[in-house]
Amino acid sequence: MSGSTPLRFWPLTDVGLVRDHNEDSFLVDEKINLFVVADGMGGHAAGEVASNIAVHALRQTLQTEREVIERFEKGMDSAGRLDLLRLMEQGVLRACAAVYAEAQRDPSKRGMGTTLVALLIIGSRGFLAHVGDSRIYLIRKNSVYQLTKDHSLINELLARGRLKPEQIDTIQYKNAMTRAVGVYESVEADTLDFDVLAGDRFLLCTDGLSNYTEDRDILSVFLEHPEDQVARRFIDFANQAGGKDNITAIVVKVPDLTAGLDRLAEEVNLKIETLHAMPLFRHLTYQELVRVMNLTDVRSYESNDIVVREGDDGDEMFIVLTGSVRVHTGETTIVSLGPGQHFGEMALIDRSPRSASVSSEKETKLMVMKRGDFFDIVRKDHDVAVKLLWSFLGVLSERLRSTSRDLGDARERLSLLDLPAQLLQDDDIEEL
Repeated sequence: MSGSTPLRFWPLTDVGLVRDHNEDSFLVDEKINLFVVADGMGGHAAGEVASNIAVHALRQTLQTEREVIERFEKGMDSAGRLDLLRLMEQGVLRACAAVYAEAQRDPSKRGMGTTLVALLIIGSRGFLAHVGDSRIYLIRKNSVYQLTKDHSLINELLARGRLKPEQIDTIQYKNAMTRAVGVYESVEADTLDFDVLAGDRFLLCTDGLSNYTEDRDILSVFLEHPEDQVARRFIDFANQAGGKDNITAIVVKVPDLTAGLDRLAEEVNLKIETLHAMPLFRHLTYQELVRVMNLTDVRSYESNDIVVREGDDGDEMFIVLTGSVRVHTGETTIVSLGPGQHFGEMALIDRSPRSASVSSEKETKLMVMKRGDFFDIVRKDHDVAVKLLWSFLGVLSERLRSTSRDLGDARERLSLLDLPAQLLQDDDIEEL
C-alpha cells in the first residue's frame, strides 16, 4: 500500500504548562515505517533518559533484524506475521533491559522507567507493541478505535468490576501503572497485528494528551483540520485543558490510493461488523475483535458444496459472511442460514460428532475459527476470556430456553390431539 507513495507523518512534542522539562521521547524511522512514542518517569531527569534509551533500543532491534521485515515484505505469509510480532516484543524487551541496566549503573536513576508504544506498517499490515498508558488510535473513515489497552491501576480496577467510571475521580493514585519499561529487568508487552487500509490515520500519543480527550474529541480534530495541522491542534487542545503533563503526538496518514473502499477494505469491514453483531463477540472492544479476526480463515464454497457432514468429528465454528447455507439431515432441511449467522459453535468446546450436515445453497464465503485457536486466545487474554465465556453461557442459555419452548409447544399439541404424551417416545416428540 505504501510502496510507491510513502506514508506521511507529523510528530510534535511539548513540555506543557506545568512541567519544567520534557520527559517524553518520540522516534520516526522512514526507512521501515516505524513510529515510537515514550513517556518517561523518574527524578533527576531520569524519565527523559529512560524514554530516550527505550525508543532507540527498540529501533536498533528492528534494524538489526531487518531481514525479518524484508521476508515479510516478500512473503506476506502467516509465519511472517508471527515473526514480526515476536520481533516487536523482542524490541520492547531489549528496551526494558537497556533502561534497567542504565538505572543500575547510575544510582541516581534507580527506579526510572517509561511507557512505550510502537507502530510498524508494512504494506497493508500494521504491527504494534505497547507497555504502559501511552496509546495508539486508529481513525478509519468517521470512527475512532483505541488499539491499545492501558496498563494502569484504574483500567485494571475497571476491568475487574471493582471500580465504576463515575468513581475514577475518587482514586488517589490515578496515574499508577501496572506495567512499565525499565523498572524491572523485563516486562510483558502487548502486541497486535491488523489490516491497514488506504486512507487510515493513526495517532500515537502520551497521556498528556489522552487524559484530556475522548474519542469524539479526537474524531472532531481529524475531521475539522488537515492532517498536517492535527498534531499542533492536539497540543493546543491539551494545553488549553490544563497542560499538566508533557504532551507528545505523532499523526500518521496512509495514502488514499483508491476512490472508495477496495476489496480488502470491504472484506475487513465485513468481518469486523459480522463478528461484532454476533452474541458471542458483541462485548469485545475493537482491539479484541481484531485479535479474534486474526484467528479466523475465510473459505469460499460453490453452490451445493458440503461444508460439514453429519457424524464427522469437527473442531471448527463457521460464520456466514456472504451467501447462505442449509443445515440438513439427509435431504430434510432443518434451517437456512444467511450472512451474520453461525453454526458449529459447540465444536469450540465439545468433541461430539456433528449432529447435522451443512451445505452451501449458492456461492458462499464462511469465516472459520478452530477450537485450538479459540482456547489459545482464552488462555492468553484474561479480559477476552471472561467476555467470551460469559457470552458463551448466554448463547447456551438461550438455546436451552428455545428447546424448552419447543418441547412445551410439542406437549401442548399432543394435549390438543388428546394423545397421552407419556406413551410416545422421545424420538416421536422430536419429529413433532
